[in-house]
Amino acid sequence: MFAQLKVFAAIVLFGCAMNVLADEAVKQELDFDAEIGRGGEPVRTENANEFRVCADKDNLPYSNDRMEGFENKIAELIAKDLGKQVKYQFWYDRIGFIRNTLNARRCDVVMGTVAGNDMVLTSKPYYRSGYVFVYKKSSGLKITDWDSQDLHKAKIGVVGQTPPTRPLSDKGLLENSRPYRIMRDLNLPPSFLIDDLIAGKIDVAVVWGPIGGYYAKKLSDDLVVVPAPEYEQENVHGKEYWNISVGVRKKEKERLAMIEEVLDRRKADIEKILDEYGIPHLPVIVEKKLEQPSKPSKEQGDAIPKFE
Repeated sequence: MFAQLKVFAAIVLFGCAMNVLADEAVKQELDFDAEIGRGGEPVRTENANEFRVCADKDNLPYSNDRMEGFENKIAELIAKDLGKQVKYQFWYDRIGFIRNTLNARRCDVVMGTVAGNDMVLTSKPYYRSGYVFVYKKSSGLKITDWDSQDLHKAKIGVVGQTPPTRPLSDKGLLENSRPYRIMRDLNLPPSFLIDDLIAGKIDVAVVWGPIGGYYAKKLSDDLVVVPAPEYEQENVHGKEYWNISVGVRKKEKERLAMIEEVLDRRKADIEKILDEYGIPHLPVIVEKKLEQPSKPSKEQGDAIPKFE
């Protein structure tokens, strides 16, 4: 009997503890402020000599912890122009990225986010890119647009829920497509889709331009990169081209203005970095208003993931 009472008491105490933890979690969520962090938690004291960047430590061609990405190079360029030392807060570019880095005030700048991203205050765009077709020159395929007949006889690799899935669906091409996860399995290298193309597991990769351009240049002379045309139904989650900006916290207009001055001064140097990495880029254009919001949605996915 005594043993049963001990078990019962333990269960009651465990339940009470869970309630306390749940109440604390709710309280912390209510205390959270995107501009000042979470109530009761220590906040980093900003160093005026630092240019502190939020980035992924293993996400080439964008960034890594060995400073080998093109966003690493552009961040270094901006920091040097401002007379600051670049520092990093690394966090995997997955759900919670912005919340746990920029909005937790662990860092102050996000490189390479979509212009107009409503989670942050974005700079004037410093480049524009889009999706590309990547395939082997030796395959005999000829693909120039969404209506290319060779797409119908090829096995197509595409990241699920990204904009190219719309034209592929409309053209009846999803049946011969292989979907890849939008959030990369961290056991796989960032090059996994192009690796599968080289290995013959797929015939064509439809992928975000910086990824396709960089890995095609780096991994094989047999790969051709063809810009995918903008899709005529871009208002229905099929927009293929995006302006890319720097992001800061929403109230930090002074910081953003300082960065934008550097983007203007160093435009040619930034474009040189993009070219060195094989990043397809176009002149920035003012976006026309879409019938559907350009904010990435669950159906559309994100052109360049920088998750909430």
